[in-house]
Amino acid sequence: MMDVERTAAEFREEFSRLRREIGKVIVGNETVIDGVLTCLFSGGHTLLEGVPGLGKTLLVRTLSQALDLAFSRIQFTPDLMPADIIGTNMIVEDESGNRELSFRPGPLFANVILADEINRATPKTQSALLEAMQEHTVSVARTVHKLDEPFFVLATQNPIEMEGTYPLPEAQLDRFFFKLLVDYPTHEGLNAILDRTTKREMPSGEKVMDGKAITRWQGFVRDVAVTPHVSDYAVKLVRASHPGGELAAEMVNSYVRFGSSPRGAQALLLAGKVSALRDERFNVGFDDIRNAALPALRHRILLNFEAEADGITSDQIVADILERVATAEAAA
Repeated sequence: MMDVERTAAEFREEFSRLRREIGKVIVGNETVIDGVLTCLFSGGHTLLEGVPGLGKTLLVRTLSQALDLAFSRIQFTPDLMPADIIGTNMIVEDESGNRELSFRPGPLFANVILADEINRATPKTQSALLEAMQEHTVSVARTVHKLDEPFFVLATQNPIEMEGTYPLPEAQLDRFFFKLLVDYPTHEGLNAILDRTTKREMPSGEKVMDGKAITRWQGFVRDVAVTPHVSDYAVKLVRASHPGGELAAEMVNSYVRFGSSPRGAQALLLAGKVSALRDERFNVGFDDIRNAALPALRHRILLNFEAEADGITSDQIVADILERVATAEAAA
């Protein structure tokens, strides 16, 4: 037991160390930073949404500086084609004059991928990421190429109301572990940003963790214990998001077209495990699940036209589910 406690304390220190390196560059956004690191140690991908200029790209770049991993940035544009990111077969000629097909890997072949402004590309190119995100492989001309581990996609997107954006396909949204909303800085935060960015020298982070350490921690996270009643609570939250289901409340039945997939429940439990370890606990509690509900479920709940007309957001739906399932738990 002492070894587990010691390792949990070590995880908390490593998590905090990585967080501090990012904090040398990024002002505020502690919740967003914690969410990104939770995805990293859970082995999931992250979707960051916010208007341009809020530091989404800088956050990902700073994380890559703190990790001793191969980093690649892909700027998504309307004319970007799938082959531009996954690579393609090319005819090459050797010294003897013989020609053969040779695969030239694209920028997707790295450990940390920044998919910048992902929703400015067409759905065809967005979907080219699906196999890589789910299987960690890329298929070209019937040949499957395995991507190096760890493999971590951090995508940024602008609000879909902005000009020149395409909504992400539902299947791709479901592959993101968390969707994190990046908001405007506070008055004090903006002053701190100006202080850091208008001088001769810009702050930067140092490398504090390599791929071997990340893989080790990802395995350790999955060893954290979850009792049946806590796991059942996560299941109830997901089932309560399904319109027409026995656990669905009036708000869900009125405004939700499709509820969360099983990946939502997986994200709740894995994020809960990271949360427990950050608190030096080796068991997941109800609060760990509740704290992960918004980023894990907001992009997995698809709203209908009535929700748009009434100005209802998926965050409001998740909040209502949390309140009602919690009430049902108390009553039981």
